[in-house]
Amino acid sequence: MPDQVTPPASPASPAPSPAALPVPPTPPVPLSALLAREDLALRQIAGPDASGVVIHGAHTSEMSDPYPYLLGGELLLTAGVHITEAAGSGTYFDDYVARVAQAGGAAVGFGVAPVHDTVPRALVAACDRHGMPLLEVPPPTTFAAVGRAVWQLMARVRHAELRRVSEAQQSLAAAAARPDPVPSVLRQLAQRIGGRAVLYGPEGREIAGAGAAPGEPVTEARAAATPGAPVTPVTPVTPVTEALTRLTRVVTGRTSTTATDTADGVHLTAYALGSGQGFALGLASRRRDPADHAIASLAAVLLTLLTGEHQSGTAATRSAALVRLLLGAPVPEVAPLLTDGTGDAPWLVVHARPTARPADPMGASGLGAALGSPLTDLTDPADGVVRVLLPPAREPLPQPGWTLGVSAPAAPADWPAADTQAARALARARATRAPLVRHGARPALAELITEDEATAHAHALLAPLADSPALTDTLRTWLSLHGSWDRTAVALSVHRNTVRQRITRCATLLAADLDDPDVRMELWFALRRA
Repeated sequence: MPDQVTPPASPASPAPSPAALPVPPTPPVPLSALLAREDLALRQIAGPDASGVVIHGAHTSEMSDPYPYLLGGELLLTAGVHITEAAGSGTYFDDYVARVAQAGGAAVGFGVAPVHDTVPRALVAACDRHGMPLLEVPPPTTFAAVGRAVWQLMARVRHAELRRVSEAQQSLAAAAARPDPVPSVLRQLAQRIGGRAVLYGPEGREIAGAGAAPGEPVTEARAAATPGAPVTPVTPVTPVTEALTRLTRVVTGRTSTTATDTADGVHLTAYALGSGQGFALGLASRRRDPADHAIASLAAVLLTLLTGEHQSGTAATRSAALVRLLLGAPVPEVAPLLTDGTGDAPWLVVHARPTARPADPMGASGLGAALGSPLTDLTDPADGVVRVLLPPAREPLPQPGWTLGVSAPAAPADWPAADTQAARALARARATRAPLVRHGARPALAELITEDEATAHAHALLAPLADSPALTDTLRTWLSLHGSWDRTAVALSVHRNTVRQRITRCATLLAADLDDPDVRMELWFALRRA
């Protein structure tokens, strides 16, 4: 048998619904903007209100069945050349409009003259039945002019999109440079897309979030108190938030790097962050256009950098170092795993406290990235002190939004002493409101006697305070700040009257006059050795 030739699609041929058709990769133009052009003098005579209709282009066709030639979203322009005299008595117009709707056409423009003096009434009725906007194109207006106007409007939309993406890029980059980079980036992203942005951890739990999904109250960006811990929700769990959480599991499961869905009319999008640690970005917004996708992609790159590994060391080597420490290996033996084999080269210990908001794990990670080390620790979020171990050749600089105390350079064996130095430097920095204070390491008179003699004298002198670490710390801070009650209170986070009571108690236990400079000097000597 000879091959059968498939005939052209008839009006009764099944076709996908307009909602199932892909949207052309062109910026949408509101049909109302085209009608507002006074030079075209277009007039809508049928169909729904143009304010809710967008078009993705203009196409001219005189085919009786334009379906095979439409991509979807077009304004179909016709002068009615294909209309026969008998068309008005049958179902021609109804079938014609139905095929345009099935192809995803957005609207029909009918040119009056030279073929038809008026728009056929049957065409007007068919467009009303199918909900297809029908425009009357007057004789002076050419189809070329309509097409040119559509492309001009599309160029304006494209320019506005590019400007919006450029502004978002600048604001997101600025947010990533803040002391709290992850919450700041999420706040900016939520603001730019007009919805909610959430960072999910490897276990699918919310680490930080900002904004709100459409129809929900706005919540502030926040971070979990400890890594991997669930965040206490500010708003109740809704179908949208549950759907977004499920969607992020799709991308963290590595079945896809991005995923989209819709819940209760809200567009949901999930992005797998490229750090390889299971982090994901989830978005919920009322709209989803190319500009939103570009902005979200940029934010995903920034969050990948902020949540990924930083500079020296990898998760594997740090895990190996931790295992060796737990099994009893000495610190000098473990240190090369963290520094690419630098051995006994001097390190720095940094203690830091944020000046405005409480410390959180994401902020600690951002501080480590700014200082050039992934070795950060936030042992107690309530205390708010972040400790950073800086490898050799890393010179700490003041960081916006942070107060830093830096130890003297120390070999791995001396890290515990350096940790104490950094804590004291931080206390002094907070008391003096300096952004960064370093521990002094210049030679002193104390070095003129042996270490054993100095230590023995210090323990004997401070023996009355041995059972009260609070008194010892208060005396040390008070002496380091030249007897200032107010600055000591700030450094210790206590009331100034508490400082006075403790210093009075110290003077009583030591049986010493703390106003005597010789006594103060001797006590300072002892406190440095104790």
